[in-house]
Amino acid sequence: MGLYLFFFLIPKNRYLNFYKTERKILHLKRCVAGLIAIVAIFIALRKLPLATVVSISFAAPIFTTILSIFLLKERVGLYRWLAVIVGFFGIIIISEPGFNSMNVYYIYPIIFCLGLSYVAIAIKQLSVSEPVWLISFYFSLSIMIMSLFTIHSTTWILPTFFDLFLLSLLGILGGLANLWLTQSYKFADVSLVTPLKYLSLVFAIIFGYLIWDEIPTYKTLGGSLLVIISSIIIFRREIANKKEVIVTRHE
Repeated sequence: MGLYLFFFLIPKNRYLNFYKTERKILHLKRCVAGLIAIVAIFIALRKLPLATVVSISFAAPIFTTILSIFLLKERVGLYRWLAVIVGFFGIIIISEPGFNSMNVYYIYPIIFCLGLSYVAIAIKQLSVSEPVWLISFYFSLSIMIMSLFTIHSTTWILPTFFDLFLLSLLGILGGLANLWLTQSYKFADVSLVTPLKYLSLVFAIIFGYLIWDEIPTYKTLGGSLLVIISSIIIFRREIANKKEVIVTRHE
C-alpha cells in the first residue's frame, strides 16, 4: 500500500522514466542496509521486551556520528565524542554484557542501529542529486520484494480482514514515514534529525505496559536516560554550532 503513495509525487515529465537513476549502487546499498535493519529489529522485538529493544535502538545516533567521520568526512569534536561515550555506557547498562547475563538476541538491536545509521548517511548522499520520492520509492519497492519470500513460509498464517486492514494501515503510515524521513535528511543535518527518534521511548514504554504488560526495570530506564543524554549533547552542540555560523556571517 505504501508503494502507491509515491506515484502521486512523480512529476509529469518523469512518468515514463521515473525509475532511472545514475546512482544505482548507492541505492542498492541503502536498500540492503535498510532491509537488514528491518529484519534485525523484528527478530529483536519477538525475543526481547519492547522498552529494552527501543532503548538499545536509541544508540543509532551514536553509530551515525561515528560513521559520519569515515563516510561523510565530518569533523567530530569533544562534545560529540562525549556523547558517544555517555551513550555507550547507557548501552552497557541496558544489555549487561558478560558471559552469564548476555543474551544473544541483544545483538539484533545493535545490528539495527548500524543499518539505520548507514541508511541515514546514504540518504544524505543520495539527496544531493536524487529526488526524495525516488529514494523512498526504491526502498519501499525492496521491502515489497522481500515480503514476497515470506508467503511460502511454514509459519505463514492467512490474515483476516482485520489483519489486512492493519497491514494496509501499516504500509501507508510506513510509506509516509519513509518519505518524511528522507525529506528531513535532505534539508537538515543527519545529526540534528536522528536524535528526535528518542521521543519514541516514552510511547514505547507506554504501549509496552498497556498492550503487553511490560514494566521497564530501573536498569532499562537508567541506561535509557544515559543514551538520551548523549543525544541531547549532540543536539544542543549542533544548534550552538549553527548559531556561531550565523553570527559569523552577519559580522
